[in-house]
Amino acid sequence: MVDPLRLEGLRERFAAYARFLKIEHTLFSLPILLAGTLMAQGGLPSPRLTGLIVAAALGARTLALALNRLIDLPLDARNPRTAQRELATGALSVWDALLVAVAGLLVYLWCAMNINEFCLLWSWVPALLFVIYPTLKRFTWLCHFGLGITWAMAPLAGWFAVRPGFSNSGPAWILAAFSFLWLSGFDIIYATLDELFDRREGLFSLPARFGKQRALTVSGFLHALAFVTIAALYFVSLRGSGAAFLCLTAGVLLFMEHILADHIDMAFFKINVLTGFVVLTMVFVGIKPEF
Repeated sequence: MVDPLRLEGLRERFAAYARFLKIEHTLFSLPILLAGTLMAQGGLPSPRLTGLIVAAALGARTLALALNRLIDLPLDARNPRTAQRELATGALSVWDALLVAVAGLLVYLWCAMNINEFCLLWSWVPALLFVIYPTLKRFTWLCHFGLGITWAMAPLAGWFAVRPGFSNSGPAWILAAFSFLWLSGFDIIYATLDELFDRREGLFSLPARFGKQRALTVSGFLHALAFVTIAALYFVSLRGSGAAFLCLTAGVLLFMEHILADHIDMAFFKINVLTGFVVLTMVFVGIKPEF
């Protein structure tokens, strides 16, 4: 007979792992990753390749999250906004997080190996960025652009999974530029939540350095450039009124992020996810035959 107390303990532990992993947050990067894949393929890739790409994204996202939580553990424990995270409360241990990180890394590398040799050869670049990005706020208020660079790897990875090599990869780089500007801009909005904490701890961010309003102005400029970039992608690589409408929709969503800058849950968990899927749909309906 199963001990009810032991069973309840296992349930609580699995729940802690689920909260820690936040697999649903993969929805932020997955659409942009798949958009790069669609552009390289000129349509839908094979089910096998799609599965490997999605699994690689899950592995990479798990690795990135675990490393972020491990690196930020001392700060998370002192920050009222993050003090309830699993490592900070002790619901999970450092060894638990290391186990998660290793598992994510192994899945990521196995998928890269089975996609193609080029992806495996360059798989170290995102992994290195996963380590670098969380440390940047200790040194520079340009830290937000570190996340942007990391995010920009997603559409490039999707493209290279289909076309292993840099030749004729221009559309992927345009999409990467959009991703860089989009996420750098949003990370500035997100950092407004920790403006006072960052100042008190001597951490670097645009809100802590220049104040919330100036930081939001910079974020708005980045998102305006993001819209210009996604419009350039349409004119260079896509076609059709449907794709044009979705391009404009993406611009409206970027604008709404700033209207709702004081409602981070809405901007982060809903508008950002929706923006990614709008861009993915734009690429899907607008692909030119030659791509």
